[in-house]
Amino acid sequence: MRVVVTALALLLLAGASGAATRKQGGDWTRFGYDAQRSSSGPAATGITAANVRRLVRQRVALDGTVDASPIYLRGAIVAGRAHDTFFVTTTYGKTEAIDAADGRVLWRFTPPGYSSWAGSARITNATPLADPSRKFVYAVSPDGKIHKLSVANGREASGWPVSITRDATHEKIAPPLNYSRGLILAATGGYIGDAPPYQGHVVSVVAATGRIRHVWNSLCSDRAGLITPSSCPQSDSAIWGRGGVVVAPGTGNLLVATGNAKFDGGRYWGDSSLMLSPDASRLLQNWTPTDQATLNATDGDLGTTVPAVLNARLAVQGGKDAKLRLLSLTRMNGTGGHSSKTGGELQTLPLRSGLFTAPAVWKGWVFCGTFSGTQAFRLTGSRLREAWSNGNAGTSPLVAGGLLYVYDPDGGLNVYRPSTGTRVAQLPAGSGHWNSPIVTDGRIALPEGTANDHSLQGVLDIYRVPR
Repeated sequence: MRVVVTALALLLLAGASGAATRKQGGDWTRFGYDAQRSSSGPAATGITAANVRRLVRQRVALDGTVDASPIYLRGAIVAGRAHDTFFVTTTYGKTEAIDAADGRVLWRFTPPGYSSWAGSARITNATPLADPSRKFVYAVSPDGKIHKLSVANGREASGWPVSITRDATHEKIAPPLNYSRGLILAATGGYIGDAPPYQGHVVSVVAATGRIRHVWNSLCSDRAGLITPSSCPQSDSAIWGRGGVVVAPGTGNLLVATGNAKFDGGRYWGDSSLMLSPDASRLLQNWTPTDQATLNATDGDLGTTVPAVLNARLAVQGGKDAKLRLLSLTRMNGTGGHSSKTGGELQTLPLRSGLFTAPAVWKGWVFCGTFSGTQAFRLTGSRLREAWSNGNAGTSPLVAGGLLYVYDPDGGLNVYRPSTGTRVAQLPAGSGHWNSPIVTDGRIALPEGTANDHSLQGVLDIYRVPR
């Protein structure tokens, strides 16, 4: 009898240990994991090189395509009970709360006016954002509005939504939302085809009230507040890169990059990497490539991606031109401040092709996914060198639990050892576009599909450590 009891106790202990292993990682509150958009997630996730090949996949049907990434709250209180919960926003603005344990949809929010744009070219690729209180999530709809939704039931908070554009038919909220110092941070660009008029702008919104704190316009930057796009003589300068608004650690300054448009170093800031004050009230610095005019004339957007912060002193900036530049965060253009001066980068390295995704930064490493492959660079002192490269296409990479995850938009999720590029596993997944995964608490969540299909259906893949 004593042997049976001991064996039972061992089984219970083993089960408890397995549960503890799976519960490693915790909340994943925004695109890129943190305000810096490092895409460097938890040090332990319950998923390892030893068990990643054994993950069990569930395909969850959604009310639309999620051409973005999910977020996650562990033990969120939904409908009066604790649920590990994924939150996603579809390209037409529906936000869904999904039980991470079994894939059940716990609630859906449909924005007012949904039927007027559903199936059209008016979309969003914005990842939602969890409030630090864990009681609300912020989500975007294609009518240019940010919604504040109750985690408990998906209902809109009083005083919301807030509109951050005066022309949602031309200005699109493409990049994910961010949060810093009590402010929701958002940015705008244009729709596919770049139909004018629109201007890329950064908006800070007080999270507690929904009041717009400041707006910084990358064209007609001498004008504060939301402007009617047609009232500015210049159009475009989209802020549409996957990282959106990056928050520099320590200073809280904001980093963004703009697409094709006029540049004059005074009012117009096309094809530039920019540093703003923490509330988006002032431009502090710019870096603008010496060939900015050529980029503008040839649809060579710099702002296909945004600055990735390596440390307190350095960042990298990619672009359509397949170059990765190392920039000083204290003297972005070589002299500091903002002006018409171009150039000033510290180093330039070649990429396999144009960079349309957000790099991941991890312990002095930079990982880039392009349509032509995946590359890893290592920072030594103040110089980068390529450490490895392969021909496997990728969207925005991430590192979590000591593994590098890169989704191939042609299908499949590749898992690598970050320092060598050795592929540990390739998990099954359908094709997509900008989609990227999150990894925590013994689970991976990865949406499939592309917004360009204008579909009202979609799929979320959930991979779990088997029990």
